[in-house]
Amino acid sequence: MTRTARTPSGLLIDGRWTDTAGGTREVRSPHDDHVVAVVAEATAEDVRAAVAAARRAFDSGPWPTLPAAERGAVVSRIGELVREHTEELAELESLDTGKPLADSRQDMADVAAVFGYYGGLGPALSGRTVEPPTRDVASEVVREPVGVCAQITPWNYPLLQASWKLAPALAAGCTVVIKPSELTPLTTLRLAELAAPLLPDGVLNVVLGAGDPVGRAMVTDPDVDMVSFTGGLSTGRRIMADAAATVKKVALELGGKNPNVVFADADFDAAVDNALSAAFFHAGQVCSAGARLLVQRELHERFVSALVERIGEIRLGDGFAEQNVHSGETPETVHIGPLISRAHRDKVAAMVDATVAEGAVPRAGGRAPEDPALANGWYYLPTVLDGCRSDMTAVREEVFGPVMTVEVFDTEDEAVAMANDTIYGLAGAVWTGDAGRARRVARRLRHGTVWINDYHPYVPQAEWGGFKQSGVGRELGPTGLEEYTEPKHIYHNLRPARSGWLGTGGGNEA
Repeated sequence: MTRTARTPSGLLIDGRWTDTAGGTREVRSPHDDHVVAVVAEATAEDVRAAVAAARRAFDSGPWPTLPAAERGAVVSRIGELVREHTEELAELESLDTGKPLADSRQDMADVAAVFGYYGGLGPALSGRTVEPPTRDVASEVVREPVGVCAQITPWNYPLLQASWKLAPALAAGCTVVIKPSELTPLTTLRLAELAAPLLPDGVLNVVLGAGDPVGRAMVTDPDVDMVSFTGGLSTGRRIMADAAATVKKVALELGGKNPNVVFADADFDAAVDNALSAAFFHAGQVCSAGARLLVQRELHERFVSALVERIGEIRLGDGFAEQNVHSGETPETVHIGPLISRAHRDKVAAMVDATVAEGAVPRAGGRAPEDPALANGWYYLPTVLDGCRSDMTAVREEVFGPVMTVEVFDTEDEAVAMANDTIYGLAGAVWTGDAGRARRVARRLRHGTVWINDYHPYVPQAEWGGFKQSGVGRELGPTGLEEYTEPKHIYHNLRPARSGWLGTGGGNEA
């Protein structure tokens, strides 16, 4: 069945859906490359108009000065709308990304939870009283919205990543210009259509298009106060450099090369099962994917053999497979979908080939599937590369595909050193039956999130972000809200008087 999307196709600027002189772009299904939607492409002039609208809404509109509880109620209502439209939004997400519909439904539940969390947290954002030097002074630090925010989101979790940015920004009282990935704009467009009637004109603006010129115009606009970006390291570096010209506040989440450390005393079956989901969930297109398996030597061969056997149970296919069966038949189970595009699959394949050339041993996968039903999509088999070293391509660089590399360690100290031997520091995990070792290793890992005997879960209440070149700043949790604020110190002298600094005598004149 060929599916198409029903969403706005234009740009949302100053409360109105508008056309553009920038032309259009086809949005294609990664499953079979058919066109699911045609959307507008913004120009630099469109970006300027959107930023100007956000600037007016912040400087002169009511949103930043509303009581925080009123803003929080609106943010919470957006979450309720997501719940009410879960099935529609999930189908759009699967059309865009190719992921199984069950995964997209879970994404929508997470999106709603993020808006609900920040809707309740916003009113609690408050300053603090500072102990004054005398009783005649009142001193406090307050938090105010940072201003106009440019938000650029990735293609792997389009609406979830948008919610991590939109919910705290709106709760804080900011105004927003958001650009979803040009590959996956559909759910952001539909969410904007649902949310816009709840917000004053100009508070939420949506522009579409590629990073250059659209994203770059957002980052360099002098009326933008803050840039929040989730995506690749090279793009993040360019954004940081472009934002420096106007000294904008910048928040960057730039991915990771995440170690999954398995000691010989770990629960074997649980560790194997979670190692598979850590590396291959959403075809490995997850910034926190546990793509680096570090396994203790005495467990190595048994563990990798079990992985290879279990990989045979992983089914690739259409994210809408459960809707494709006839009544009375058992629904197909699809675990992972395609990669996002032909170009991305070619990149993944090239990195696997380079790593094999460097001496890695392929134990599974390493190619596109032969199933003719998948021939028109961008599928790649779950891949295990054994015998890896830290200097190999797929160990060092973020593959962002269904590729697991295997390294072997002997001691706890060696495991920690290997796990930290990366320019990234987003996430990692440790598997062991020794509670003391688990806590020691977790504390020593230089990664922003560490799981013990688990992989992948997150909660909106806990901060997310990385060390080193995994980024700057944090999303989620109370800190995710504070990112969209500026602290201001207000010092109030309750008994104003002459300072006496100039004294009462004359100056230098004779």
